[in-house]
Amino acid sequence: MTDNACSACQGSWPKEDHFIADIGLSRAYLHDDHFFPGWTVVVFKRHATELFHLAPTERIQLMDEVNLVAKTLAHVYEAKKINYELLGNQLPHIHWHVIPRLAGDPAPLEPVWRVQHERILRSGPDLQSAVQRLQQAIQNAR
Repeated sequence: MTDNACSACQGSWPKEDHFIADIGLSRAYLHDDHFFPGWTVVVFKRHATELFHLAPTERIQLMDEVNLVAKTLAHVYEAKKINYELLGNQLPHIHWHVIPRLAGDPAPLEPVWRVQHERILRSGPDLQSAVQRLQQAIQNAR
């Protein structure tokens, strides 16, 4: 099922060059803003806005997929903590923000949404290097 008004369903978000992996019911992408290194978005493939819209088996598998991404990010970035966010207010499509919080975190007690910062946008070889590093790590973690 897709929603013609949904940017996730239409493929305009996240950016395709940020694609890390197809992990089953979802796809993982590096977030646009790299101020928090490794910030990844796990996007459910079909359109749904609430976890209770999913079959129990889908919920279990989706959480396993989020867990795979979190475990991979913790390893690759040597995270002190992983933050998980499932909101949907701005984009009503199930997607998890999985955010490694590192030793040098500028605001370790704050959610990332409250940390004022200049966005860090990666592109070209720098972006592809980060994506490939995570692609390899997810492949090895399976």
